[in-house]
Amino acid sequence: MFLLAILVASPFRGYAEGGDGHAEEENLDVKEIIFEHLGDGYGWEVPFAHAYRIPLPVIVRAEDGKWFCFSSASLTKLETHDGKTHAVPVIKTISRDGNDYSFVIAHISSHKDKVVQIFDLDTAETDSVMKVAAGIKEQGPVKGGWPVIDGYVCVDGKYYKEYRPYDISITKNVAALFIATAIVLIIVMSLVRFYRRRGLKAPRKGMGFMELLVSFVYEGTIKATLGENAKKFAPYLLTCFFFILIMNLLGLIVIFPGGANLTGNIAVTLVLAVMTFIVTNVFGTKHYWKEIFWPDVPLWLKCPLPIMQFIEIFGMFTKPAALCVRLFANMMGGHMIVITLTLLIFIFAVFGTAVAGATTVVSILFSLFMLALDVLVSFIQAYVFTTLSTIFIGMAIERHDHEHAKEHAGTEEGEEAMKAAESEKELLSKEAAAIDLK
Repeated sequence: MFLLAILVASPFRGYAEGGDGHAEEENLDVKEIIFEHLGDGYGWEVPFAHAYRIPLPVIVRAEDGKWFCFSSASLTKLETHDGKTHAVPVIKTISRDGNDYSFVIAHISSHKDKVVQIFDLDTAETDSVMKVAAGIKEQGPVKGGWPVIDGYVCVDGKYYKEYRPYDISITKNVAALFIATAIVLIIVMSLVRFYRRRGLKAPRKGMGFMELLVSFVYEGTIKATLGENAKKFAPYLLTCFFFILIMNLLGLIVIFPGGANLTGNIAVTLVLAVMTFIVTNVFGTKHYWKEIFWPDVPLWLKCPLPIMQFIEIFGMFTKPAALCVRLFANMMGGHMIVITLTLLIFIFAVFGTAVAGATTVVSILFSLFMLALDVLVSFIQAYVFTTLSTIFIGMAIERHDHEHAKEHAGTEEGEEAMKAAESEKELLSKEAAAIDLK
């Protein structure tokens, strides 16, 4: 094991030591590497060679309203320095109707890593911008050699005026969403076709596992919580479960079509949470809205100061916020831990072969453990999101017993209905609290 660790760690010595034998570990920007792996991009990185990327379509709207579509491959070129290949930005110029339109992926800009439209500066404006840049550089070292100036982008040491176009490009995350959607459709439609052909015969292997998941989520969560309303909301809730599960698992795969950190992107989890928010409030009963705007509490708590109304309305938005942040934080955290453990190999490589070898073994073992744990977390987080969504919907529609109790107030039937309603409400609250603890 020790010899294996030495062999595995030996390639990192070239990274940790420069050509003059001095350590260059300070050049390793851990934060930048982590967010580069977790962020979005206009190309899909080739495994183990991130300088090479699978091109994706860039679709932008220029300042004058014209639309342009071109390959992201035309926005970068490969350069080799000190034996390392890097992708560097280049200016893409398109001629149309007698005008030239130039686009570039901004690096030294307030719109870092986004496609911007650029315009040449006249002599006076160039001198003004260069004076501002020189003043900033006098205050201390600047990362990249050139400072960021609002409204301008620096490309190869030259500043241009920038305009952030309306951008609907098919980025890595967008492409990954299409792939995840296609996989979910293939899985679901395959199961549907199986039942159409073979009736109620139990499927086997992969289809059997999918049926197990459907039965587990529907029978154990959706039907148990929503009762007779289960069939109404099951399509949405089951779609959430499988969509989140597939996105989580794809994020753990290094090679294409995996590698996109979708559920570690708060924009994706926010959209999912907003969908649950819409379903919950659109299908909420009159009693649900009555409890928000005129809850059954002492009058002084809701009038003249709407204290309880404010709390209830605030609670309407904290529920989807909890869904959004919970999924985002758990999946982002798992990815960050794995990447950080891997980077330890490079960080400790400067201390010599022995230390680097031991670090490599420990990092690889812990990374494999975290990846295995992330597979379990992928299932758990998909299930937790679905369960909480089910509970929120159930709390919005479980008002029939209350209404029935009021209609039969003073009778034995009314008392039983009220007890059933209170029991159901208490059960839903306990389930939500138990999941929050998890």
